[in-house]
Amino acid sequence: MRFAIHVRPGARHDHVGGARPGRNGPALVVSVQPRAVDGAANTAVVAAVADAFGVRRADVSIVSGHRGRDKIVEVVGGDPALLVRLRDG
Repeated sequence: MRFAIHVRPGARHDHVGGARPGRNGPALVVSVQPRAVDGAANTAVVAAVADAFGVRRADVSIVSGHRGRDKIVEVVGGDPALLVRLRDG
């Protein structure tokens, strides 16, 4: 399943939840502790999304938006109902 996310780097703790309007429809908000330096934030995004969906990190990939805050991710084996619950907060 593919969906849009909006990343907030430099957060106090990693968190997945909430929605924000985006170019590709409502984007799931993913807050991560690392700043966007040398791919650290992207690595943390993959880990946070994997934890939120209960899948392995290898099952999560960033499809587009590697250098920006708005990204498209793909989660293999993700539950669409869980995505809706996470977006609702």
